[in-house]
Amino acid sequence: MPGSIVPLPVMLEDEQDRKAYEQLEAPKAIVVRYGYMKMIAELPYDGDAKPGCGSKLVIRSPRGNELATMLTTTCPNAGCGNAVSRKQMLQYVENSGGKDYPFTTQGKILRVATVDDLNEQARLDAKAPETRRIAQRMIREMDLPMKLVEVEQLLGGERIIFHYTAEQWVDFRELVRHLAGEFQTRIEMHQVNARDEARIVADYEKCGQHCCCKQFLKVLKPVSMRNAKIQKATLDPTKISGRCGRLMCCLRYEEESYDSLRKRLPNRNSRVMTPDGPGTVLDSQILTQLVLIQVDTQVKPAAYPVENITVMTKQEQAEHPRPEARFPDGGGRPQRGERRPRSGEGRGDAPREPRRPKPGEPLRDEESQEAGPEVEADQVSSEQDDSEGPSGTGDDAQPPFGDADDIETQGDGTVGESEAVQGESRSRKRRRRRRRRRGGSGPGGSNPGGSDQGSSGPGGPGPGGTGSGGGEPSE
Repeated sequence: MPGSIVPLPVMLEDEQDRKAYEQLEAPKAIVVRYGYMKMIAELPYDGDAKPGCGSKLVIRSPRGNELATMLTTTCPNAGCGNAVSRKQMLQYVENSGGKDYPFTTQGKILRVATVDDLNEQARLDAKAPETRRIAQRMIREMDLPMKLVEVEQLLGGERIIFHYTAEQWVDFRELVRHLAGEFQTRIEMHQVNARDEARIVADYEKCGQHCCCKQFLKVLKPVSMRNAKIQKATLDPTKISGRCGRLMCCLRYEEESYDSLRKRLPNRNSRVMTPDGPGTVLDSQILTQLVLIQVDTQVKPAAYPVENITVMTKQEQAEHPRPEARFPDGGGRPQRGERRPRSGEGRGDAPREPRRPKPGEPLRDEESQEAGPEVEADQVSSEQDDSEGPSGTGDDAQPPFGDADDIETQGDGTVGESEAVQGESRSRKRRRRRRRRRGGSGPGGSNPGGSDQGSSGPGGPGPGGTGSGGGEPSE
């Protein structure tokens, strides 16, 4: 029929929702969010109105009368059709942080906010910048070690809350008296940390979204650099830090997943069995669940899925020992906590001889211990060195501490006669210099280097010394 109006399906659905809404009862308990810190509360409601999600309410909290936003109801047959049960709400609180979650049941819902309530709150919010400037001026005049973050004014102006940060305890009693006299109302000082400061004043993060702490995150747990290392993220603090200057909270979101995936991977240097035979684990990747393995029968390592490998038991490790020919020198791959043996250690080579000091180089503790009785024999008498050889057996005796730079060896490993005779006098000179550095050789000893002042340290005089003379003259 021309000229008739046929209602659209959307209009029919709205009409049905309106009729269903009229048949519902008023809720008995409502979950709200209030304050700059985004606190959550479940409060009783005894009004006749049936507010929906997102409605503005006037509540009575432990701080005073203030505006709140309705989140949901905990009655099965109240308000809109998106109500949740109290059991579901408590389970959500427990999963979101438990006792650390900012949840309370103290307070009461007074009424649904009117236009006058909204205008009054807007007027108070417009005065907040001026209030903040006055408070900052007082803080500078009193030279208090604190930083003012934000000023929150409750509905009706019955209380002003100053949020601030400080590195240490601050005595702000005089500041509170001045603020109370200036604004003629109750003053509350609330200290926050760096993450709470970002929750109050921050807006967008590097990802382009609202800061998690401002949008939905209620419990701000500490984040460690270990989370970034496990997730193979960059370790540059400027790239993984948020608006608060701390590590970004999103690094904790996948921590549980990474831990569960990492437990499935074998440890490094462990023995595993692959489809190609036994091998040793070199490295692994958490997300791809791939393991880099050096198979015993192959030259190059290969990657295997974690489902295709099994960790060997002790009996299987005994049946398939580690291969020994992995290094050019013939040694096997070292185990965890072991070091590769150096030349002459555990490979059948000749034992390494102790290091010989160069001319003019002071003896270290281990070198003096290796010298053994030869060094002790040098300390018996200085006259014996002039008449006998270095060991007290004549001029042809070989010096016990010949220098590698002064004594050359023949092709068969023997020392040439001429070189041994020439090195004999130089060895006596070096022994005298070493005795002077060690502090003398017995009752007639003296300070090293001929110091003019007394000394009581290790280089001091012997029992018969005076500590004021200089030892043997240098040659």
